[in-house]
Amino acid sequence: MRARPLAPHIQVYRPQINSVLSMFHRLTGIWLGIGSVFLVWWLVALALGPQAYASAQGFFDSWLGQVFLLGWSFAACLHLANGIRHLLWDLGLGFTLRTAYATGWMVIGGTLLLTIITWGLGYALKGH
Repeated sequence: MRARPLAPHIQVYRPQINSVLSMFHRLTGIWLGIGSVFLVWWLVALALGPQAYASAQGFFDSWLGQVFLLGWSFAACLHLANGIRHLLWDLGLGFTLRTAYATGWMVIGGTLLLTIITWGLGYALKGH
């Protein structure tokens, strides 16, 4: 029996910004889904009263909770920025190679900027 030809795979091609952002868009979608479970936990704890809320808030104030929230906010910002890029593609815009690369780098820069602004505002509002 002859071996069938294999479709090109991630091991065949050098990673490019479009393929990397595509993978990260999927991964951030998964991370946002996982984070939503924690958001529901926090909201339920808020509804259950001060003791439950203090327990949930204790996790989010811990170093592990802060790392989790940083990752979740980064994922939300990347997913949003890349989603806007996909909306532009749906409109038929941005398909030239130069524009695709430029918007890819704009997604990365926008993600970092939005994450920094989000955390900066959070700390300013919290009174740190």
